[in-house]
Amino acid sequence: MDRPLVGIVMGSNSDLDKLKGVFDIFNELDVPFEVTVASAHRTPDDAANYAKNARDRGIKVIIAAAGLSAALPGVLAAHTTIPVIGLPLEAGPLKGVDALLSIAQMPPGIPVATVGIGGAINAALLAIEMLCLYDRSFEDKICEYRDKSSEKVLKARKDLGDLPTAPIEAFS
Repeated sequence: MDRPLVGIVMGSNSDLDKLKGVFDIFNELDVPFEVTVASAHRTPDDAANYAKNARDRGIKVIIAAAGLSAALPGVLAAHTTIPVIGLPLEAGPLKGVDALLSIAQMPPGIPVATVGIGGAINAALLAIEMLCLYDRSFEDKICEYRDKSSEKVLKARKDLGDLPTAPIEAFS
């Protein structure tokens, strides 16, 4: 496998299944990545050291998945200057809203990008868009993915059956 360009960090391996969309996109588009577990609360030194060492290891972007208080993305961002994407996970009585707000409301000077609750696919695509800044070949991969997504919508439009549908001219 190529040297990883994206580091994926989760606070607990119980979050692994919630990251399937990230893994699927990266595997489909041949994006080299690595996965690890580091907790902002239980192993804070490990989380900080992972972030500090990421750039020297060739990591260009970190995706940090967290639920509940979701401190992990902010802790990682505080210890690196490479982009950190916070992926809020649905958990607890607030169903991920607390995680989303925690990630989105970072103090000035420590930015964290965020996607929607459970937005694994968008986290992966945003990371790939950031990789385009280093390697334009990723742009082709993003465009190919978007073309496939467009084809699915066009097929869905044709599959509406006997319903009265908008004419093709409505889209030109």
